[in-house]
Amino acid sequence: MAHDDLDRPESRISGLAELLAQAATAKLPPAESWDPPYCGDIGLAIAADGTWSYQGSPIRRMPLVKLFSRVLRRESDGRHFLVTPGEKVLIQVADAPFLAVEMDVRRDGGEQAIVFRTNVDDVVRADADHPIRFAVDASGGLRPYVRVRGRLDALLTRALTMDLVVLAEPVDEHRLAIRSAGAAFLFDASGSL
Repeated sequence: MAHDDLDRPESRISGLAELLAQAATAKLPPAESWDPPYCGDIGLAIAADGTWSYQGSPIRRMPLVKLFSRVLRRESDGRHFLVTPGEKVLIQVADAPFLAVEMDVRRDGGEQAIVFRTNVDDVVRADADHPIRFAVDASGGLRPYVRVRGRLDALLTRALTMDLVVLAEPVDEHRLAIRSAGAAFLFDASGSL
């Protein structure tokens, strides 16, 4: 991506160049490598709408939510934990731990790159390391997710889902795909090309 293109006035994510630069240099705690003792379920949860709560009460301090999000980890069995060097506590997650709330489409030399910002200000470019995937919901509809880090995904909001539909390109007569940063993701629940 050309940095001069990142600051164009029509950019949907405000300050995208600065956010991408911060994301590239930000050091997240090494929560994936910590192996502290399990301390139980203390009543932390993330609702399907992205609201974090403690013992049923919403956590309204966004800096605290962002801090917690930096030490969130999803195990291979699908359970989520907040992890520090000294303890690991269960956190109930209704769907995905994050929501993708903003999206911007970039072009660099003709290649399209889709950049997302989450509700906790993670900025991620969809690519081979941060794939877009689709899951089928109870009504038979597709729900798109983008990998943020580790095994943690962000569910795209309904508005972003509609924006993503516009970007779908035919792969063949029966399938559509979304292309970003050299990767292609099938617009169905089967995965990438």
